Amino acid sequence: MPTPTRALPKSSGETADAVIIGSGIGGACMAASLAPGGAKIVILERGECLRDGAEARDENAIFADGFFRPDETWLDHSGAPFNPGNYYYVGGNSKFYGAAMLRLRERDFRAVSHLGGVSPAWPIDYAALAPWYQTAEALFQVRGDATADPTEPPHAAPYRHPPVADEPAIAEVRRRLKRAGVTPAPLPLAVDVGKWLARASTPWDSFPDTTGAKLDAETAPLAAALQHDNVTLITGARATLLLTGAGNAVTAVEYQKGGRDHRIAARATVLSAGAVNSAALLLHSANDANPAGLANRSGQVGRNLMNHHASALLAVRPWRVNDAVYQKTLHFNDFYLRGGPGGAPLGNVQLLGKLSGGILAALSPLPRMLANWTARHALGWYAITEDLPATANRVTVDRAAIRIAYRRTNWRAHRLLVARAKSVFRRAGFPLTLSRAFDFRTPSHQCGTTRFGDDPESSVLDTFCRAHDHPNLFVVDAGFMPSSAAVNPALTIAAQALRAGDHLRARLEAGSAP
Repeated sequence: MPTPTRALPKSSGETADAVIIGSGIGGACMAASLAPGGAKIVILERGECLRDGAEARDENAIFADGFFRPDETWLDHSGAPFNPGNYYYVGGNSKFYGAAMLRLRERDFRAVSHLGGVSPAWPIDYAALAPWYQTAEALFQVRGDATADPTEPPHAAPYRHPPVADEPAIAEVRRRLKRAGVTPAPLPLAVDVGKWLARASTPWDSFPDTTGAKLDAETAPLAAALQHDNVTLITGARATLLLTGAGNAVTAVEYQKGGRDHRIAARATVLSAGAVNSAALLLHSANDANPAGLANRSGQVGRNLMNHHASALLAVRPWRVNDAVYQKTLHFNDFYLRGGPGGAPLGNVQLLGKLSGGILAALSPLPRMLANWTARHALGWYAITEDLPATANRVTVDRAAIRIAYRRTNWRAHRLLVARAKSVFRRAGFPLTLSRAFDFRTPSHQCGTTRFGDDPESSVLDTFCRAHDHPNLFVVDAGFMPSSAAVNPALTIAAQALRAGDHLRARLEAGSAP
């Protein structure tokens, strides 16, 4: 259900112990972690609560008409405008996510050689984040089975909920994949399928959640945080500037709401606006003491932008109708740790939500009649390959506009992953395979623009996501990730936010500087 909003008096003298900018997974998990400590927390969310309506389960409204898409324009490297495809609602992009909640593999935390270069090591190892993965999985009520995938890292305890059940059509596909020589495993999912289907018989992948059936940032961590009277959510509040003072501490956040400018001061500021928007706000907040932007002594703010290499694949059996409704219950990682030349890693392959003719026609050049036939006989897959960080791939601000400069890295590995996946599907009895790659205009798990590390000269944040340059500023969203790995980042963002939140909470409770 939509999250209730507590009104805050309109004034220019608001104060809080912590102000959190953004209610997506990073910001909501920070709020959930801080709330029990009693500190006064104010969450600024530029969007409003997503209301239920016919459009929430209308594929034409979602995919063809872009009913929920914001009227927003960014610029590419040449200055050409494009709509970036992000969403601004309470809960952020997670309102539309596929609810896949995977842990990074142990090796993802170490330096890894890829066909396109080396993925850098993280400043923490898997063991440091493992307890927070466990906490995040409980918070998001993840359904899964940690024993089925050989690449799955160690779990201290099983998932609390069994995997989402395969539909009969998908159970048959699982058997065919095993015979084809790969190891299909249950996809860890944060969704209550019964509750989801009670609203309408649709997939949840890319469909907005308006009932609480999908455990997203709003329905899981934010709902937990708002149970505490010390937490206030202000919607329609767009942060425009971070102000600094003595000692380079962030003294206040300026934001716009209802056509008026507001200012709020806090002991700690948490920026969780998303990898692109957080970097843009830091750059836009440049001042005399920080002429290159806040937190940017290293020159790394906005750089190292990563955007998973991703392709949609269709595996078609012309003589068999796929009657699944939601479909998205399995994945395989046989090519994750190796699979390319010299044993190079290639990536993850997971099911997409069920594609209808209307969705396929909206997302491809296929005419409607052919799209309808293809969708009835096809299984949709999503192939993900790690994008490598590059300093030239970056976010900058051009006056009031966000500009993205981006060129693919490690692209050969992705082409090989798609080819390997198609070969598996053909062996599994799908003679026709099609694929289409997404370009950078599709936000495929953007990350890396404010990476964390031990060296202030080469990173923006410390290992608890506190800015090296500002003693009370934390940046907690996908920007902290020094590498993208090749699985959905939602659970990793949640785990690190909970870890950073507990760190900040302890300092606030002790009365020490954040």
